[in-house]
Amino acid sequence: MTTTMALADRRVGGRHGWRIVAALAITSTVGYGTLYYAYAVLLNPMAASLDASTTAVTGALTASVLAGALMAVPVGRWLDRHGGRALMTTGSITATVLLIAWSQVQTTAQLYAVMIGIGVAGALVLYEPAFAVIVSWFTADRRPKALLAVTIVAGFASTIFMPLTGLLVAQFGWRGALLTLAAVHGVVTVPLHALAIRKPPRVRTSRPAGRPDHTSRRIASRAAMRDPRFWILAATLTAHGATTSTIGVHLVGYLISRGHPAAFAATAAGLLGVLSVTGRLVLTGARRRLPVTTIVATVFAIQAAAVLAMPLTAGNRVGALVTVTGFGLGFGIASLAAPALLAESYGTTAYATIAGRLAAPVTAAKAAAPLLAAMLLVHGGYHVLLAAVSTTCLFAAIGMRAVGQERDR
Repeated sequence: MTTTMALADRRVGGRHGWRIVAALAITSTVGYGTLYYAYAVLLNPMAASLDASTTAVTGALTASVLAGALMAVPVGRWLDRHGGRALMTTGSITATVLLIAWSQVQTTAQLYAVMIGIGVAGALVLYEPAFAVIVSWFTADRRPKALLAVTIVAGFASTIFMPLTGLLVAQFGWRGALLTLAAVHGVVTVPLHALAIRKPPRVRTSRPAGRPDHTSRRIASRAAMRDPRFWILAATLTAHGATTSTIGVHLVGYLISRGHPAAFAATAAGLLGVLSVTGRLVLTGARRRLPVTTIVATVFAIQAAAVLAMPLTAGNRVGALVTVTGFGLGFGIASLAAPALLAESYGTTAYATIAGRLAAPVTAAKAAAPLLAAMLLVHGGYHVLLAAVSTTCLFAAIGMRAVGQERDR
């Protein structure tokens, strides 16, 4: 496999590397909070104002996420060739403009057009490009800590921005709330992306003389695509992405159907963001003694058991919190495990391209799964839905274990 010696330089991953981590932790938090999590709070006010069904308005978010999935591969290629500064700065400016445009929509068609644009802009500024920048800056021993720092901070995006958006809607209405969020997004993310992000220092590499960078990247990318482990990992994370998005969207409704007040249901669902941070901390601490795949497979299995237990235990508050906790531990663990596994398996030469090809099906599954789950609810109810989610999560656990076994051969 082609390798690079650039990451051995002391300047790479040094003081400026940690400035980049701090900047990306902040921009990822603001990005997810304004471009994604705020939507759940704005959903009902928008539907009423636009005289549209909540299903139609929810579909705009699905279209947004799918647009982001389609951008994953070309964005990855760009990052490998040119780095993240221009791309992420452009994305943050575009997202700010689109947030303003979102506040002015008058029809459902306009909402869909704006949200598709936001999905494209999100692909330029959220986790995937941020991780690619970090992977290029840090050595293997420092990389987990850098990735963890970003995901811990950004894990609180929903905890910060969902209540904030609710307060803004109550004070200014949903249109005024979006204008305020646009101002926050622009003031925070644009200068941080423009001023903090840069390419790591160029140093001597181990490439054969005369071979251009793009050739090395193409060779590394094709090698990954021919590796069965990549496709097992892709299937595993696609399945897991479907389960997390389904629970994230339908958990509140399920808990209300079990007789819990709406306030308790929303609070319990809000724990998923905090618990995702806990799961990432567990992964980082345990990986010193156990392989990443073993830890992640175990957490996925715990999630499957938690969902399977919900019909028996979620009828009371303690049981509901226990099962939500069991599922929440794995809510964000894949976002930290994926870059670690890709960098360890395929190096950093074509990391962003490979990560983009992995992100595309995973993101598409996250977009489509809640709508498919809604159709399943109509025909089978929550018991059938939870059984399907539990089975899919168990499949993800088995798949992650298989990835580990392939790596050990």
